[in-house]
Amino acid sequence: MTRFHRGGRGGRREFFLTSALSAVSSRSPVEVLRNAVLTTFVVVLVAYPVLDAQLHLAAMGTMNPILVYTILALGLNIVVGFAGLLDLGYAAFFAIGGYTAAFLTSPVSPLPFRADFWVALVASWFVAAICGILLGAPTLRLRGDYLAIVTLAFGEIVPRVFLNLDQWSRGSKGMNPIGRPHFPWPETGPDGTVLAQKELLASDQVFWYYLIFLVGALSVFGVIRLRSSRLGRAWMAMREDEVAAASMGIDLVRTKLLAFALGASFSGFAGSLYASMLQFIDPFQFDFSISIMVLSMIILGGIGNVWGVLFGGVVMGLFNLVVADQAGRWVRGLGDLLRFPLLQQIDLGSSKYMIYGLALFLMMTLRPEGLFPSRERQAELRAVEEKDAAAEEEEAASV
Repeated sequence: MTRFHRGGRGGRREFFLTSALSAVSSRSPVEVLRNAVLTTFVVVLVAYPVLDAQLHLAAMGTMNPILVYTILALGLNIVVGFAGLLDLGYAAFFAIGGYTAAFLTSPVSPLPFRADFWVALVASWFVAAICGILLGAPTLRLRGDYLAIVTLAFGEIVPRVFLNLDQWSRGSKGMNPIGRPHFPWPETGPDGTVLAQKELLASDQVFWYYLIFLVGALSVFGVIRLRSSRLGRAWMAMREDEVAAASMGIDLVRTKLLAFALGASFSGFAGSLYASMLQFIDPFQFDFSISIMVLSMIILGGIGNVWGVLFGGVVMGLFNLVVADQAGRWVRGLGDLLRFPLLQQIDLGSSKYMIYGLALFLMMTLRPEGLFPSRERQAELRAVEEKDAAAEEEEAASV
């Protein structure tokens, strides 16, 4: 029972303490465990460069692309998780963000002017959002599989456009170099310590990590605020039932267009960071597998849950860039140790997509809501399962 004290810091401290304890005690053990896992996960992400240096993992160059893909997953979660619109062409907006940064900052750009990286970063956000509206406008009447096919076509068209526009995008040759981020940094010289402009190079992996982490943290804050806003509630109402949402006064056209625009905008951030970090961009970096991998991150982590998407993004990224290659070596080493020919020939690196498919099959069969689903999404899926079970029982009884 919470006790109220009218005066003194001790009374207020005891009030907040008892309130926090009562809130924790009201949660189920599963929720407490889930929150503990996600909190530990975030702490590890914050401290990862220190852990990497202390444990001699030498994986900073791998973690940076993983964080970029996680930002992509945050944006796609708006479209798929919040609004319930299946988008299979999300890699197209990733390409648009990257090429926007390249056009604005690269010396080989056909544009008559050059912009700073930070200007290009913001411009990539707006250009990707505008392209999201252009994609969403023709698909307003489409749902389900038909919407997925149209977005898949858009995801295939955009890289081909950049490939064929040789005079603008240099086609298969790609564009490089691309503008790098810079910021004030103290440097010691003959005249003492002065503030100089530090430009991030490819070797500055820790600086790149925290820059991408900062952009990701701002993205998480923005997505959480969107989810709790009136627009976020409109997305969720539209996801549950478009007819009921329209009858309650929700403008479906505006709501869908904003879902496509805001979902695509975060891929603009990711694309510009990715292009600047690699210092090279070409159309072959944005194939269909990117869209599938990002969608797999959302399904694994939990559709509609921001923190679950972060977890799924890092786990899937680690599997794609680290575990798939290392696990193949481990299995072959085990085969050599046991002298088992079948294990000696296994190459998990070439079987990544088969493992993706198997993982998706198992997730959709055993836990369709994901590892850390949102409460709303979990309740919806359970309601659908109960409705289907009741219909099957009624049909069996009538027979």
